[in-house]
Amino acid sequence: MSEHARKAIVTAGTGGIGLETAAGLAARGWDVTVVGRDADRGAAATARLEAAAGRPAGRFLRADLSSLSGTRALADRLAAEGPLHLLVNNVGGMWTRRWEGADGIEASLMLNHLSPYVLTEALLDALKAGAPSRIVNVTSSAIMAAVPVFEEAEPPGPYYGMAATGRAKLAHLAYTMDLAERLDGQGTQVVAVDPGPAATPNAAQMTIDILPPQMRPLWDQVQEWVTRPVAEAAAAVLAACTGPSHGTGALIGPSGAPDDSLRQHLTEDVAAAVRAWTPGLLAG
Repeated sequence: MSEHARKAIVTAGTGGIGLETAAGLAARGWDVTVVGRDADRGAAATARLEAAAGRPAGRFLRADLSSLSGTRALADRLAAEGPLHLLVNNVGGMWTRRWEGADGIEASLMLNHLSPYVLTEALLDALKAGAPSRIVNVTSSAIMAAVPVFEEAEPPGPYYGMAATGRAKLAHLAYTMDLAERLDGQGTQVVAVDPGPAATPNAAQMTIDILPPQMRPLWDQVQEWVTRPVAEAAAAVLAACTGPSHGTGALIGPSGAPDDSLRQHLTEDVAAAVRAWTPGLLAG
């Protein structure tokens, strides 16, 4: 890695949209740290980044972001390394069956909201030191399936993976817009990007049970959507990372251009509820 290159971190960067994003950044001259859980996939990702850059431009850090302690340990290590120019919170996921991380927190809530929240807050000083810098938070149209109730850790009723992920992504979008306002004028832009559906490894594991019953007539259409090439979805994330500024708090859509369609789900009531709800979850 180069002393003079701009530094980026991409979570969940060893496969899917994260890996394509990381490779695109490396090809554009960035030094890229990819975060993941599997050392073999990490080694393969590092080799991919070096091939894309034509130099040693990649690094893998192993961390379990489904764990608060694992996320905090990673954050402490990265914060100690000094100025940072780009943080891509790509980690997330959607599952047919409910599961929990080490802290007993439902995984889609942890990975789509809490761990990127913790990591981002810990790296704000490093990002300010690297200004001009960007925080790019990957969101999702699954927000449309969310039940926007933020009283307990999980909404009442049965578990449906798309609704759970949509609710967590909605919470993180609320945080993203709050953070954009908080950092306005300080040299760090905050951007949300919806890359759209794609043929990711996570998408390949989905079954119809992931959908709330009222959405199940759309299953054939969902399956068609997730045949979209991963590289095409990653292009939107790369546009959010390296494209012209659309101002802090911008929302970029699957085409790579500004698209405010998801903002309609972010009401003042939702934003206020998330502000009160998230610190309580982290306090345990």
